[in-house]
Amino acid sequence: MADDAALRRSLICLAAIMAVIGLYTHSLKKVMATYLFGMLAIGGVVLPDWEFFDRPVSQWSSPLSVPQLPPLHPPHSPPTPSRFRFYPIRTMIYAMVYGYGFYKWWMYISST
Repeated sequence: MADDAALRRSLICLAAIMAVIGLYTHSLKKVMATYLFGMLAIGGVVLPDWEFFDRPVSQWSSPLSVPQLPPLHPPHSPPTPSRFRFYPIRTMIYAMVYGYGFYKWWMYISST
């Protein structure tokens, strides 16, 4: 349910950014470019299976092993994995890909 809330918040922010771009540029093409870039960014950050990618990059090609947990009683909740762990290589990959995408988007939006 928390993932749904993050997705909903991201989509609302994207809609607000699209409205600002539309009012500022009066261009449907630029609004659609903003939508496309935003959806790709949301799809790359909010939707991935973080339990799979929350490992060192060298282990991404191997299957994810699921630990066998004993059955839990109703008052206990299963431990939630940390959403973001800091891995320098993963951070560099995300920074390069999204930085380049943001640069290209900004150049397109700011052109007349």
